[in-house]
Amino acid sequence: MAGLLHIRHYIHDVPEPRSLEDVLGTAQRLGTLGALPIPDVIAHSRQFVDGLVGVTGSVMDIGTGAGVPGLIIAVDRPDLRLVLTDRREARMDALARGVTAMGIRDRVKVLTGDVAVLGQSPEHAATYDAVVCRGFASPEVTATLARPLLKNGGTLIVSEPPTFDPTRWPSDLLKRLGFDPPEYRPGVVCLTANP
Repeated sequence: MAGLLHIRHYIHDVPEPRSLEDVLGTAQRLGTLGALPIPDVIAHSRQFVDGLVGVTGSVMDIGTGAGVPGLIIAVDRPDLRLVLTDRREARMDALARGVTAMGIRDRVKVLTGDVAVLGQSPEHAATYDAVVCRGFASPEVTATLARPLLKNGGTLIVSEPPTFDPTRWPSDLLKRLGFDPPEYRPGVVCLTANP
């Protein structure tokens, strides 16, 4: 009888299939995603997808929180493998349930971890074709922590504020960290990691 109860409990915990919009709506209700309307969140995240043109392989979304922009990238680019990471375990647990419910767990991994530590880990150092993030940290901190994760020639794509500021990504900083000059696209900046 105990075995049957265990099986029932497991079946009860299998999430019903859910859409991207459902998963993001749940994140808003849990307070892990801001109040911006879900269609606007998705539209903004598609600017990252546009920045990934030509990128193949694996992408890490650092400071992903509720899974933005990583979930949108996963839906729009099923050819990519994604790792969505954040330090906050409760958020990652909720996100992992959402990934499972969306049926994309075979190509999207949810990882609780510190980006600074991951960049020094043999499993993650210099293994990503792209790193994406929105609202992670200052440009210097973001570039410093993302560079060790990127392969040479990989791309860092970062959300940009609505008002263009050409001093946000100083050339001396980028050169010191191993990035080519910035390429600005609508809503994001793309930085290529050089050897």
